[in-house]
Amino acid sequence: MTGEPVRWMMMAKGEPLVQVKIDTLSPAPDEVVVEIAGCGVCHTDLGYYYDGVRTKHDLPLTLGHEISGHIVAAGANASQWIDRAVIVPAVIPCGRCDVCRRGRATICPNQKMPGNDIHGGFATHIIVPAYGLCEVDQRRLQSTGIDLADLSVIADAVTTPYQAVVQAGVTTGDLVVVNGVGGVGGYAAQIATAFGGTVIAVDVNDDKLQSIAGAGAALSLNARRLTPRDLKGAISTFAKERGLRQTEWIIFECSGTRIGQENAFSLLNPGATLCVVGFTMDKVEIRLSNLMAYHARAIGNWGCPPELYPKALELVLNGRVKVTPFVEQHPLSDINQVFEAAHAGALKHRAVLVPAH
Repeated sequence: MTGEPVRWMMMAKGEPLVQVKIDTLSPAPDEVVVEIAGCGVCHTDLGYYYDGVRTKHDLPLTLGHEISGHIVAAGANASQWIDRAVIVPAVIPCGRCDVCRRGRATICPNQKMPGNDIHGGFATHIIVPAYGLCEVDQRRLQSTGIDLADLSVIADAVTTPYQAVVQAGVTTGDLVVVNGVGGVGGYAAQIATAFGGTVIAVDVNDDKLQSIAGAGAALSLNARRLTPRDLKGAISTFAKERGLRQTEWIIFECSGTRIGQENAFSLLNPGATLCVVGFTMDKVEIRLSNLMAYHARAIGNWGCPPELYPKALELVLNGRVKVTPFVEQHPLSDINQVFEAAHAGALKHRAVLVPAH
């Protein structure tokens, strides 16, 4: 290990994050020490910091759950991981309980989420369970020219919508609406396209719509300029022109806003699937009976099972999902300024904080 291990701690809601020395890096038998290459700044981190969303671990706590890096130490049962490059799952299940054994790892009652249950990735190093780590082939990564730090966003911004697309069953011929295409939504649009869906991007930001139009969206619509009825009408017209179904639309709500969630619900049609990916503390007003009337379904989406990570990573490594154009690296030491900029909407891309080693 190089340099003095440190982490940046959230002491209280909205107070400046503080750099603190890590006193010990002694992994348990089934744990590893990751020297962090990069950690993405997620909307969830901002929710904890600015909005008072409660963390499971008491404050002070190190936030950050989108982590990539190299294994520099390991417990007795995880020594095979030393010197490997990895992506750390944003939600780490135990792999042993009843729900894990039945393939429902995302609802594991023993799960550990960095930056929520345990200290997270806004640090130089982190100790995490070895279970579920996603190895990155370093030679192949080098041939792609992608920085390992940029792959940190796979741990949530890519894998969360990846699971949502898999869960919804997107396939060739499906009309897919992605509501909110910044961050997670942008990757949802790319992944749904890779699965064969025809994607319509909806947002209130023209820059985000323009960016995703060059990465797979077949149509971009600004919801700020359309009523919910007109939005649905524009999508229906597009479907007719393209020979796509007027039923069974698949809608990914990624905006994480009250109005965005209400607009997404208003797009339900017969047999539709609504995938709730974004998060907000706000309550929404909807007519739940629409699910019954349309024989539609709504699916929640929390994290991603570790077994899906290699498939999501492969989409990035083979170029079908672009990461680098949608992230921007910043020194970890600038974390307070980056949080402020992200909260103010001043960043054009998802921030990845990179420690100095």
